[in-house]
Formats: sequence, structure tokens, C-alpha cells
Amino acid sequence: MTTFGIRKALRATYDEAITRVPEALKAEGFGVLTEIDIQSTLKQKLGVDFRRYKILGACNPPLAHEALQAELEIALMLPCNVVVYEGDDGKAVVLAIDPTKTLATTGNPKLAELAEAVKQRLTRAIEMLE
Repeated sequence: MTTFGIRKALRATYDEAITRVPEALKAEGFGVLTEIDIQSTLKQKLGVDFRRYKILGACNPPLAHEALQAELEIALMLPCNVVVYEGDDGKAVVLAIDPTKTLATTGNPKLAELAEAVKQRLTRAIEMLE
């Protein structure tokens, strides 16, 4: 399986995780700005069934502000996507984008520094989940 970011399979169910993830993010200074329900969208738009799967757009306002000051057009890479989906075993899987693979690739040293700080916070948020 290819990993595109920070990943953790939980013992929690999807329903438990979908309420705990925003709390864990909040503990690290993030708020959830957007929520995309992939299951519902695919059902409505294509008439197909898909597992429970949500994309949360997480933002840490002070770090986002710093990033925008360093590079005005960096908003293309904001907010940080955090995914919660129901695994085949009925347990939740949580993923977060690794900003050192996105923000840090711009060549701007300030963004590389911020990317590392964001990665550390997202990693801590995910690690506190069970």
C-alpha cells in the first residue's frame, strides 16, 4: 500500500474516529474548515456505493498566516487534508498529508521550516488517537 502521508490504523470505529479526530487536531491548534463526505458524494453524483470516507480540511491559523506571508500563492496547498475512512475490518484509518512533501518542495526555506512544524503537529494529533 502506498502511503501519501502520516497514517494510523485505529482500534476505534469510524463513528468514534470521526468525532475524535477534530478533537485531536484542536489539541494541536488546528480547526476543521471543510468536510467532504466522499461516500455521499459518490452516491449522489455517480450512484455508486463506497465505504465511509471523509476528507477534513484542517487549518492552523497562525501557521497558515506565516505560510501566506512567506508565499502568497501557497494557499493552493492549504488547508491540510486529513482523511478518515472505514477499513475493511470496520475500524477507522486516519491519514494526514505530509507537508514536507508539499509545502517544503517549493524551494522557499521559510516554507520548509513551517512544513516541518506542521508535520510534527499533525503527527502528534494522529498519534494520540487509538
